[in-house]
Amino acid sequence: MKQKTPKQIVALLDQYIIGQDEAKKSVAIALYNRYRRAQLPKDVQKDITPKNILMAGPTGVGKTEIARRLADIVEAPFVKVEATKFTEVGYVGRDVESMVRDLVTEAVRMVEKEEFARVEAQAAREANKILVRKLVPGIKRNDRQNQMQQMQSMMQNLLAGNPLASPEEDDGEVTDEIRNERLSVAEQLDKGLLENREVTIEVEQAPKVNPMGDMMGQMGMDMSSVLGDMMPKKKVKRTLPVSEARQLLIQENERKLVDYDKIYQKAIERTSQDGIIFIDEIDKIVAGNKNNSGEVSREGVQRDILPIVEGSTVNTKYGPVSTDHILFIAAGAFAESKPSDLIPELQGRFPIRVELNGLTKEDFIKILKDPQNSLLKQYIALLKADGVSLVFTAEAVDKIAQIAYEVNQGTDNIGARRLATILEKLLEDVLYEGPDMEMGQITVTQAYVEQKLSDIVKNKDLTKFIL
Repeated sequence: MKQKTPKQIVALLDQYIIGQDEAKKSVAIALYNRYRRAQLPKDVQKDITPKNILMAGPTGVGKTEIARRLADIVEAPFVKVEATKFTEVGYVGRDVESMVRDLVTEAVRMVEKEEFARVEAQAAREANKILVRKLVPGIKRNDRQNQMQQMQSMMQNLLAGNPLASPEEDDGEVTDEIRNERLSVAEQLDKGLLENREVTIEVEQAPKVNPMGDMMGQMGMDMSSVLGDMMPKKKVKRTLPVSEARQLLIQENERKLVDYDKIYQKAIERTSQDGIIFIDEIDKIVAGNKNNSGEVSREGVQRDILPIVEGSTVNTKYGPVSTDHILFIAAGAFAESKPSDLIPELQGRFPIRVELNGLTKEDFIKILKDPQNSLLKQYIALLKADGVSLVFTAEAVDKIAQIAYEVNQGTDNIGARRLATILEKLLEDVLYEGPDMEMGQITVTQAYVEQKLSDIVKNKDLTKFIL
């Protein structure tokens, strides 16, 4: 993928996030600096560390969305963690290194998906071959003869180095009649004529959830993988339509065709060079914050986070990962504290400070209409599924924005999230009646908005409870 310039990154963020220009500019620069670093000699690269970012601003103004969209733009591994979920070393709870392990797991998922896409065509061809044999089975031999044939087939496959071949593929004697029928079925499969026909296949049994797995993962070990490699894979028979069976067989063949050692190596490299960790609610671990009860030292959590942000090596079940060049973006409302209340060492590791502004009525109007995934567009699409055309007048949008702004000022300010609450209440009857309308158009006017919401807005007790 071609590297995007800071201006191009900001332009893409503008499609989803209204306002907050300073924050978008800062993250775009930080991201592009990675590209600049990659162009330098190796001995210079190691000394250039990421310029981590600290965002301060009320909830619902776009802090998380900026970081998440940023990761999507550059296709980088991304995880969001909440600082309040971590505990100081010596206490029961998540240790801070788990954020890096989660990031590696996400990177493995991304690389695995890419590798699967690379071998999908080959896996699909092999899946169709298996389907043909299952739809037109050969003539069964007696058990002893069948076992001998399977052993012979296995040895041939091992010598040929075919990762997809298995003993079960030899499912009996194939006569000329069966061979011709298989050719006919293969042709019908290629044309998609047998998608709804049922077929019985054998697939690997899904691994059972191991309650100890997460605990072992916290220590950088994956005992389930170790034991899984030692034990033979269990097979289960399933009867499915051809279309579903093909997908299961493709997935199984893709896992056989890819090199997982290579996937893990690439994932670790991508994590250490391109990973982004978003630490939310960092203001809640400021020492002396009365909103966060509990005996665990919040300052202790800060000190545990510090070496991860400074740069250290974390053991994961996929291998050791260096955090030297992972980009950390921390965020918090800092309503009853300030960034300078963090321990000095941690402050120094977030050199870029950005303050995000509270949302105005004009911001709410833009949020409702402009982004590609705006709430109005989402509701219009939902009602369209019922054959109903939903239309909002400009005056109605203005009124919705005004109510959202007033409610935020009169109660807790939850930013743009207030719009979702208001719209859900406003369109409650429309969403209920929509499936029975079959076809038609509904126009949401200013008068309708006032009728549905004005009484609730005037009654402060109702506002706090409903909106």
